[in-house]
Amino acid sequence: MKEETDEISKFLLTSDSYSTQADTRRSLTDRLALNTRFYFMSRFVTLCLLTRRAAIQGLYDTAYWVSSSHDVFRLIESCGGRFQISGLENIRSSKGPVVFISNHMSTLEPMIFPGIIQPLKDVTFIVKDALINHWIFGAVMRSRNPIVLSRSNPREDFRIVMEQGLERISRGISVIIFPQHTRRTEFIPEEFNSLGIKLAARAGIPVIPVAIKTDFWGNGRYTGYLGPIQRQKPIYIAFGEPFQVSDPGKEEHQKVIHYIQSHLEQWKDNKLPL
Repeated sequence: MKEETDEISKFLLTSDSYSTQADTRRSLTDRLALNTRFYFMSRFVTLCLLTRRAAIQGLYDTAYWVSSSHDVFRLIESCGGRFQISGLENIRSSKGPVVFISNHMSTLEPMIFPGIIQPLKDVTFIVKDALINHWIFGAVMRSRNPIVLSRSNPREDFRIVMEQGLERISRGISVIIFPQHTRRTEFIPEEFNSLGIKLAARAGIPVIPVAIKTDFWGNGRYTGYLGPIQRQKPIYIAFGEPFQVSDPGKEEHQKVIHYIQSHLEQWKDNKLPL
C-alpha cells in the first residue's frame, strides 16, 4: 500500500490533473467480486474500523490520515470508480492557508479530500457536531481538530467559525467548508451559505472554489454514508484559481456559486461504459 500512496503523492506534487486509467480491475474473478456494492461497502467499513481503532489509541496522525484517504481512493478505483481531478496547480501555487469552499454530494469528498489536499497544505474541516459524535467516524474526525458547528444556531455557528477558523489559519492551517446543510446530488444556490467567504475576508486569505460531482457514491436510504455505487458516473473534482475576498464578499460568494454551477452543467450528461 505504501507504493500506491507514494504514487498518488507523486502526481499531487508534480501534475496539474489526474485521470483514472480506463480499467483498474485486473482479472475476471476480480470483476465478479469488485462489481458489487457489498464488496465496496464491506471493504470501506473495514478501513473505517481500522482508522477508528488507531484514533482511539492515539495513533491516527496526519500521515495516517493521508494514507487512509489514499486507501479509500484506491478502493473506489478498484471497484470501477474513475476520477477526473483538475486544478491541482491552484493548490500548489497559493501561498499560505486558504479556505476551500465546495459543494457536497456524497461521502466520497470528505474521504478523498485529505489525501489530495493535505500533502500540499495542512488542512482541517468545518463539520457538523453529529459527525464528531458518530460511532464510527467520530474518533477519527476529532483527532483532526475540526471546527464543529451545530447548524441549529446560525449566530453561534458564525461566532465559532470566526474564532476557531482564525485560530487555525493563524497556525497555517487551511479550512475546508461545505456550505450546504446536507449532502445533495442537486446543487441549490439558496442553500449555499457564505460562511467560508466571510471567514476568508476576516482572515485576509484567498478562497479556492471546489466543484465536485461524486454521485458515483450514492446516499443510502437508511444510512446516508453507505449508499449504492454507480460505476457509469465519473467522479469529478475541480479546484479553481485562488482569489481574494473583499468584505462583505457578495460578489465573491456568487463567483463560487457560478464556478460550481458551470462545472456541474458541463459534467451533467457524462457517463461511462460499465
